[in-house]
Amino acid sequence: MGRHEQREQIFRLLFQVEFHTSDEMPRQMRLFLEDNEEIGSQKDADYIESRCQKIREKIPEIDRLIDDNTVGWETSRMGKVELAVLRLAVYEMRYDEDIPAGVAIDEAVEIAKKYGQENAGGFVNAILAKIVKLG
Repeated sequence: MGRHEQREQIFRLLFQVEFHTSDEMPRQMRLFLEDNEEIGSQKDADYIESRCQKIREKIPEIDRLIDDNTVGWETSRMGKVELAVLRLAVYEMRYDEDIPAGVAIDEAVEIAKKYGQENAGGFVNAILAKIVKLG
């Protein structure tokens, strides 16, 4: 499984965060990973679970950064797809030195276009471009 596929699985797990309590998420992650035929190996499953957990721990900080860089679009008002994509990309841009910001943005835009509404790619791109300028 390549990085793009792993990233997409992480996005799908992060999407579930909005629909489950913190206490429910470990079980939901286990069910997601066990029932997912797209995840080919235990190594991939472990990476996806670990990455999702690390992002979940940073959600308050990530959401603050997103909120600070949007006008009239607090995270509480955003579509759940766009929010999950933004959380993943901001995490990669801020906390993962192995992923260049440009790659994180490109991947986020692609996922937003695939899963989000018609203008999701542009919406995500605009917010991430603003955040990347902060350094």
